[in-house]
Amino acid sequence: MANTCGQPSFIGIHTRDSSMRVLYVSPGVEAALGYPPEAMINLRIIDYLTDQFDMADLSWIYESKGGGEDETDAASAYVMYVNAKAADGTPAVQRATTFKCDNCVVFVTLTLPKSQYREHTRLEVQLLDQGMKQLDVSQRRREYQAAVAAAAAHRSRRASLQASMYRAQGAQVKAAFVLERLDAVEAGMGLRGALLAGARVVFATGSVSRLIDADTSDLYQVPFMKLVAPEDLLHVGRFFDRLAETTDVLFETFSLLSRPPVVEGDVAVGDNENTRVVVECVGAGSRDGVALLLAKLRTMPPPKRDSMGNYIHSRVREVSDEAGYISLSELISSDPDSSDVPEAWAQLR
Repeated sequence: MANTCGQPSFIGIHTRDSSMRVLYVSPGVEAALGYPPEAMINLRIIDYLTDQFDMADLSWIYESKGGGEDETDAASAYVMYVNAKAADGTPAVQRATTFKCDNCVVFVTLTLPKSQYREHTRLEVQLLDQGMKQLDVSQRRREYQAAVAAAAAHRSRRASLQASMYRAQGAQVKAAFVLERLDAVEAGMGLRGALLAGARVVFATGSVSRLIDADTSDLYQVPFMKLVAPEDLLHVGRFFDRLAETTDVLFETFSLLSRPPVVEGDVAVGDNENTRVVVECVGAGSRDGVALLLAKLRTMPPPKRDSMGNYIHSRVREVSDEAGYISLSELISSDPDSSDVPEAWAQLR
């Protein structure tokens, strides 16, 4: 895989509906596309695309298709290649990694060399948390619309229609975060140094309150590491280290504190009483920071300590058979011969 770490990249958030209006975009968009971030707010993301596929295909993959949050579409993370319209009018090839969560979509885009340009007449995406399946969205949407029309005329077929659509294994709690480098980068620390020193949360989906005892207002500008269980700080630091060195999507499992010390005035909860929330994380980095999608696997009591005060080895990163969920990394074959994804994506650590 070509080294693209030097290419411009940025993070953004848009609404999860047909309008796909931009809610946030990081400063890196100016280097990538030539637009000042403030000029894009409240505009439609599809207005910046030059591809020839039906733009309704793009919003369709994020829309709820009945049955509750994410029940008919087990995937929440996608990779796609699109052509964006730069400020000078030329197309800019983008690899976009998107995380669907709550009522918004977080995206991380990397600008690729112009030599990789090709026109797209159909939208194709890679489903990251469905075993890296490739999906022709344009075709799938038309099949879905035909099936819905047929079911409306023949209601007896509704049960088989619902059974044929993607289904999640359960109502798994998910939350998305955007961490920005802020002043640490300006101080010359780089992305890795900024993350380890306390990259701050600039955005979190409302579902975070179902994951830990905190809401979005509690977390704004709080270092993400304050949410991480102390026994996993080094582990998460290494994960951030890897995110800083690659443009690939990475997976990791770690624990958060159920009641993190982020609300001023709250009575601190002792470590031995603070339940751990085990999450699996999909992460993608840009020059401006990182975007994370966290899926709750289970809760567990705090790990015990030995006589020296050291944490006893925890099985936190082993997925419980009783949890009812399949690990993202388990879904991906480590054998390149049996996997249809780039070999680098199978090298999960």
